[in-house]
Amino acid sequence: MPDYGHDLMFGSFITPGSADPKQVLDLAQASEAAGLDLVTFQDHPYQPRFLDTWTLLTYVAARTERVRLAGNVLNLPLRPPAVLARAAASLDLLSGGRFELGLGAGGFREAIEAMGGRRLTPAQSVDALGEAIDVIRGVWDAGNTARLRIDGTYYQVDGAKRGPAPAHDIGIWLGAYKPRMLRLVGGKADGWLPSLPYLSDVRRLADGNAIIDEAAAAAGRDPAAVRRLLNVGGRFGPGGEELFSGPPGRWAEQLAGLTLEYGVSGYIVMADDPAVLRTFGGEVAPATRELVASARASASRT
Repeated sequence: MPDYGHDLMFGSFITPGSADPKQVLDLAQASEAAGLDLVTFQDHPYQPRFLDTWTLLTYVAARTERVRLAGNVLNLPLRPPAVLARAAASLDLLSGGRFELGLGAGGFREAIEAMGGRRLTPAQSVDALGEAIDVIRGVWDAGNTARLRIDGTYYQVDGAKRGPAPAHDIGIWLGAYKPRMLRLVGGKADGWLPSLPYLSDVRRLADGNAIIDEAAAAAGRDPAAVRRLLNVGGRFGPGGEELFSGPPGRWAEQLAGLTLEYGVSGYIVMADDPAVLRTFGGEVAPATRELVASARASASRT
């Protein structure tokens, strides 16, 4: 698969544990100090062991200066899209354009229902997410003087006022694995954000890319408009046979290979260890950028 040409982005995936809130903030600040571009948190509003992710994102935004922030990914069924759109735009304005919107259809249906959410089938959840994206983009379209009206099966907006507009064009990144969701990524989203452990095989990136690219083309979009991101985990140390098991240089070679072969341009390390964050931001990220830049330069000369 092609290299889609995006600038590389590196981030952290931090557990939002409620037992030690200071540690969560410390890890976010350590991510920024390590030179990472992005800090993300999973979102499970039904999980009492976790801090509320939206509150956490807001707090971390106020305690950092440069790093971008995102849910990885936000639970749509428990976050009404019109309200979420205004919250996202507000946080983007308050943080100086540092928020990105990672969204998921919601996979833990019994837990969602226990918190008062609707219990939808997988297919219904994807359709609801597609409607939600329309609502969110409609709210952000503050320059449009027409009242927002969307009469969906799952979400209805009847004459809502639009705005505020976010400080920058917020990316909507979807956590997706199956064809129906991947088609939604290609048709309406700005990014694909899976986790490598759930893919089971790195070659599934090619399958996902093919579905996304076809859906983007069918929607009249350039497939390269969709950024490909990836949550990754591993360990630093002596080399092993598996991916991301070895010294930083080997990580950089493997990440660069994923960029050049599968088009991934955003790498988010799943780690709650400040030493891992320092190595990932201080050694792996610059080495990966250098390898990719060199390969792109060579390709442009041929």
